[in-house]
Amino acid sequence: MSARQQQFSGSGAVRQGHELDLNRLQEYLQGVIPGFAGPLTIRQFKGGQSNPTYLLDASSGCYVMRRKPPGKLLKSAHAVDREYRVLSALHASGFPVPKPLVLCEDDDVAGTMFYIMEYVAGRVFWDLDLPGLDPDERRAIYDHVNRTIADLHNLDHVKIGLADYGKPGNYFARQISRWSKQYALSETGKVDAMDRLIEWLPQNIPDDDSSGVVHGDYRLDNLILHPTEPRVIAVLDWELSTIGHPLGDFTYHLMSWQMPDLGIGSAGLRNADLKSLGIPTEDEYVAQYCERTGRKGGIPHRDFYAAYNFFRIAAILQGIAGRVRDGTAASAHAEKTAKAVAPLADMGWSYARKAA
Repeated sequence: MSARQQQFSGSGAVRQGHELDLNRLQEYLQGVIPGFAGPLTIRQFKGGQSNPTYLLDASSGCYVMRRKPPGKLLKSAHAVDREYRVLSALHASGFPVPKPLVLCEDDDVAGTMFYIMEYVAGRVFWDLDLPGLDPDERRAIYDHVNRTIADLHNLDHVKIGLADYGKPGNYFARQISRWSKQYALSETGKVDAMDRLIEWLPQNIPDDDSSGVVHGDYRLDNLILHPTEPRVIAVLDWELSTIGHPLGDFTYHLMSWQMPDLGIGSAGLRNADLKSLGIPTEDEYVAQYCERTGRKGGIPHRDFYAAYNFFRIAAILQGIAGRVRDGTAASAHAEKTAKAVAPLADMGWSYARKAA
């Protein structure tokens, strides 16, 4: 097992500041989840830097709890009620997500709003090169990861009940504005490349207003793979989902091929020997997605999308830095993660210069 796999896999003791009243929670769940029975024990998943996520082990089975973190929060962040809504719609449509069971908006139960979903048993890979697997299985996994995001973007969000889940159109303008504001609220030091991107991005948005359900953080470690088969059985962490531009979502996913090793997250596939690993190149992966989503002209303006996505992830990580400052960060690794903001912004600006 790699160091990253070991660091983030599984669950551990509930972290200080995230404790729950087990008796109160058990009493509530017995009243709202059919068949739920205690006694209840609880552990906290090691992964996750935003909404604290817990493994609930009861006599009736295992469940997963996602809740808002305690303390001062940025406006519109940590909207677990939105997560619950999108999970409900997607699960009903047949898309692979855990079955949502109950949303609790009463802060008296657990201190903050939360929801409960089914526990899905399977494999979560924290390393993009999928160590320990053979090339054929890696190729099959990446093919199904690609198929899954294409299936998401092919959904009709109106037909599945998400017509008002976000505003259609002007997605990049709204996202750039949102993350620029969030960045400013969380700023802990000046980053020149971020300032340049905040100015450059709104002036260079491609003329394409496609809309659909976007995950917002589609990456390998947010997927549960079947225990033995090379297929996705659940997509997790819908906190950043909305109605938006599918290419913004897909090109964010492409950062797996573009990301340098910054000492956080996966090292990326940038310097990997993809052929020997059995993993498609970035261009091959793009071609698969375009075939599955009917984009016959490929993806123009890829440098803009890369610049936007590096800006966006830098702003997200700056939000973690702000929570470290405010004492509300949910991850033990948050402080280290926040140090990646400047190099990510530099990467974004390098793509912006290529696009100009």
